[in-house]
Formats: sequence, structure tokens, C-alpha cells
Amino acid sequence: MSPEHQTDAEELRREPPELDPEMLARRQAALRHVRKFGDPVLKSKAVDVEEFDAPLRAEVERMGLLMEEAVGVGLAANQVGLLRRFLVYRIDDDGPVQTLVNPVIEWTSDDQETFEEGCLSLPHVVVEVTRPAEIRVSAHDQFGVAVAFQAGGLEARVIQHEVDHLDGVLIIDRASRGQRREAMRTLRDLGAGF
Repeated sequence: MSPEHQTDAEELRREPPELDPEMLARRQAALRHVRKFGDPVLKSKAVDVEEFDAPLRAEVERMGLLMEEAVGVGLAANQVGLLRRFLVYRIDDDGPVQTLVNPVIEWTSDDQETFEEGCLSLPHVVVEVTRPAEIRVSAHDQFGVAVAFQAGGLEARVIQHEVDHLDGVLIIDRASRGQRREAMRTLRDLGAGF
């Protein structure tokens, strides 16, 4: 794996190696608002957003803050218990939080890449996931403005990961049988104490 791809994989896992006590406390507080494996909402398909109103924008803002506090790179609405089809993500720590409402992946490249992925909803689980290297997405922002773009690298992977959430698909559903078995063992060992 090239250094650039290694960095991308580490970013997606985003299990921070060391956080100061204040950041760690903020992360733990944020993670309490994220639904964990076993919650039926994570296996449910989200419904399209029909109104681009102030409550939607407030949820988008809340999710962006939760994602930042949890030290994540993406968060889908079902991860906070909302069966509505929108997600937030941020690839660059200095960049703005991006919002995709009713995202549709219109095209995927034939080239595939396999990297380790983690998920805020599956604590301490990291599995290898193979995904298309590039995608084309159409969606709306939180104000209802249509957006369409092509993405590659980490951005493409994060968007695909979060769209999977909106479809009720988790990373363990895309993992090999052996990795899925190991992930389930980890989740069982954690029990209710995530």
C-alpha cells in the first residue's frame, strides 16, 4: 500500500491513537449519540428527504458537530437514529463539512481498491472492504441545491461507506467471512459496554 493510500486508510479508520483527556471525554460523549451495532435502525433503509427546511439544516449541523467531536470522517442520518436519506462528511480536517441529501451513486469505476475501514457504529472493528476507486454522485445540499460531482480516493470511499449506511448496509456485510466472524467476536466481547 502506498504511503498516500496508507494515510487514506488510517483516516477512514480514524480510531485516534492518543487524545488528550479533554478531547477523549468529548469523543466519548459524542459517541453516546451514535447508534451502535444491534440497533435495528442501522439495518433499515432511509427514506428520501422531501423538505429542505430549518429542521433539516439543524440536524445537518448537529451531525457535523457530532462527527467532529467523535473524530470521524463521515456520519449518516441512521447512525443518529434518523431514517432520512442524508449524510455529512469531511475529508480534510481544515475543510468544510460536506452534506449530501438524497445521494445517488450514478456511476462507479471498474477499478476497485481494498482498504481497512472502521465505523463509529461498530467500535473497535476494522475490516478490509473492496470498493470502486471512483464514483459519480448526484445529490442536494441542505438548502435543496442540486450537486453532482466525481470523487476518488478517500472521498469516494467515505461517500460509499455512508451511502451504505443509508441503505442499511454495514462494513461487516462487505467483509470476508473470516473478518466478519472476528468482528462479531469483538462486538460480542464488548457486549453492552460499547
